[in-house]
Amino acid sequence: MVFLPTLLRPRCLWRFSSCRRFHAGSDSRSGAGISNPAEYCRDFVRKHDYEGYLTSQLYPQRFQGGYFALRALYIELATNKPPRHPIALAIHDATQHSRLPLYHFNRIIEARSSNLKEQELHNQTHLTLESMVSHAESTSSTFLYLLLAMLNLPSSTLAHAASHLGVAQSLTTLLRALSFHASKGVMIIPAEITAKHGVNQQEVFTKGGSSHGLEDAVFELATVANDHLLTARDTFKETGGRVPSEAMPIFLAAIPVVSILRRLEAINFNAFDPSLQIRDWKLPWQVWRSYYKGSF
Repeated sequence: MVFLPTLLRPRCLWRFSSCRRFHAGSDSRSGAGISNPAEYCRDFVRKHDYEGYLTSQLYPQRFQGGYFALRALYIELATNKPPRHPIALAIHDATQHSRLPLYHFNRIIEARSSNLKEQELHNQTHLTLESMVSHAESTSSTFLYLLLAMLNLPSSTLAHAASHLGVAQSLTTLLRALSFHASKGVMIIPAEITAKHGVNQQEVFTKGGSSHGLEDAVFELATVANDHLLTARDTFKETGGRVPSEAMPIFLAAIPVVSILRRLEAINFNAFDPSLQIRDWKLPWQVWRSYYKGSF
């Protein structure tokens, strides 16, 4: 995807190329999930992860059950909750059909646990950008590694691209959720970036998008995400940007990343703009187009 030139602010030196939860005992589907874990996970992803559900439709049918099980587990761990029994059953079933390295599961769980402890000690999730990127690699990137393993695609090239895409995905997801986290008294932008731009955390918690220096801080973090997205694309430079067809469903995760970055630029990097929370109506079409073009 090529991002058309825009004239926003001088900071645009580059252009982006781009719950309601189930409660055990209170929802009959929780019990029903025991008898049909695959359907439980599908429904869970559909309700809690629109973009993840959207891209799921382009996985081969025989792998969709495994995808929904892994995605449901990932969503649960992102909220620092132990996986529900139906999800655990579905994961077990997925491991019977694909070689899913235990190391990747452990890495995601440990990263989520350590991040929760950090939030309990500070009202900032990360002190440095390096820490934030490392956490993204241990969560979002590692989830993509699991999908590569599920599809039996042991490729260092694909893993390299997935590593950078995972970081881009994690950072853009956090930027979109900045206003939500701020309402809970948590700053998701690393302290080294907020300090650099003179951002006062308490001011962000009370004033939101009008806080001094916040747009510059958002711009800098968005730039990092965009750089990782471009690096993921460059991995396929020798094939003209085309991704192997069997791996393309995984790299469709880049399409929502592109959408978020474009919309952030359009609103001048004001992450508190309500329009950022509205679903991109063009996203389904963009996902399908990317899939058939074989590139992101």
